Amino acid sequence: MEADEVSIREQNFHSQVREYTICFLLFAVLYIVSYFIITRYKRKADEQEDEDAIVNRISLFLSTFTLAVSAGAVLLLPFSIISNEILLSFPQNYYIQWLNGSLIHGLWNLASLFSNLCLFVLMPFAFFFLESEGFAGLKKGIRARILETLVMLILLALLILGIVWVASALIDNDAASMESLYDLWEFYLPYLYSCISLMGCLLLLLCTPVGLSRMFTVMGQLLVKPTILEDLDEQMYIITLEEEAIQRKLNVVCRTSQSLSNISVTSTVEYQAVELERELEKVKSKKMNLEWRKKASAWERNLVYPAVMILLLTETSISVFLVALNILYLLVDETAMPKGSGGPGIGNASLSTFGFVGAALEIILIFYLMVSSVVGFYSLRFFENFTPRKDDTTMTKIIGNCVSILVLSSALPVMSRTLGITRFDLLGDFGRFNWLGNFYIVLSYNLLFAIVTTLCLVRKFTSAVREELLKALGLDKLHLSNNPRDSETKPSANGHQKTL
Repeated sequence: MEADEVSIREQNFHSQVREYTICFLLFAVLYIVSYFIITRYKRKADEQEDEDAIVNRISLFLSTFTLAVSAGAVLLLPFSIISNEILLSFPQNYYIQWLNGSLIHGLWNLASLFSNLCLFVLMPFAFFFLESEGFAGLKKGIRARILETLVMLILLALLILGIVWVASALIDNDAASMESLYDLWEFYLPYLYSCISLMGCLLLLLCTPVGLSRMFTVMGQLLVKPTILEDLDEQMYIITLEEEAIQRKLNVVCRTSQSLSNISVTSTVEYQAVELERELEKVKSKKMNLEWRKKASAWERNLVYPAVMILLLTETSISVFLVALNILYLLVDETAMPKGSGGPGIGNASLSTFGFVGAALEIILIFYLMVSSVVGFYSLRFFENFTPRKDDTTMTKIIGNCVSILVLSSALPVMSRTLGITRFDLLGDFGRFNWLGNFYIVLSYNLLFAIVTTLCLVRKFTSAVREELLKALGLDKLHLSNNPRDSETKPSANGHQKTL
């Protein structure tokens, strides 16, 4: 009997070690990929002091950790769905014994824990540490900056605690709910993270429909359009004239700087030369892109572009259809709520009607929604200046982008389950969010998503007809239907920019 107990303890120990090893390897891969992504966009450091270099390096590591956690949160739901189907297909296979419900539950719990850690501790610490200089009167150095950062974190925690107390008193003025706030770990932090999750889902509700309509424009810029939709020869002629005009201006500015002796005037001319060189590089990159598109083969021009557009339209239509179907389920079935009864467990039953094919479709739609939400986030007018640029993104902007991506990625599993994209139950702390049990919030969320997405798509595909109607009525000069970002500058025939 004692030998059996020892054997069971050894098996549990080995299974836990195996699970932690797998989690560590997965996170290490995500961390390495995240590091290369951030260093690609991070501004190359100039000659800095040792102290600033250390601070930037610490902030870089914390931002990389946060981005890796965000990638893990995005992969949670697809990994769980595909694991469930694999366990159903090969239940007794020796080589997939490591893929079990305990591992998947552990991944969900770790993702929730690290998301809280990054959102409430690491990212605020990285931002305040980057902006800190040390209190007046203290010796400057890393210790002084750490002390100032810790004090700012304590003040921020007290501020958030007070805000949550006030919100709890206004929304649910109950003695039991107020006393539960004293339980910091079991109630307060999950309650706070539930509020953050709701804000993330609302942000996804705003970004995803915009991104779904914007994806057609983005893919149209990356792919080669058929010849009936664009004239590459005319665009090459215009861009060549623009390049020649900028080159002539640059030559004049260079000759002027060589002939001047006044220091202040020379610095102004050199600044103009630098700006013209940057503009010339942009024009050359556009010209190279046009040359690449002009050299594209006929099948790439006439087959790939229509196929991708049809694929995007199909995925968007399926997403709207699934949301509409989920609205009907919510009205007639209580188990359709995202905070419903627990499922049959990992590897016991398929959660898709079409089996493995339906699971693959769910995974594709989840990734499509995530990409669309990111595209829509950076397409919003309020966040368009927030877009990272290659080798020219400050560390503060990188921290802000990592926090935004973390909020969106943490809310993605919740949004996918709330909209009915998948029937896979939310595991770990993701299923403990209070608002998931509110029928009116969930129903309103589905209705708003379906309506806003449909309106964005209708506006996208009827914009050309609307512009022609405005021209026929003589109202085209009012620019009622033009996108402000697209109508600020348009190239004219002589290669210069016309401001509208």
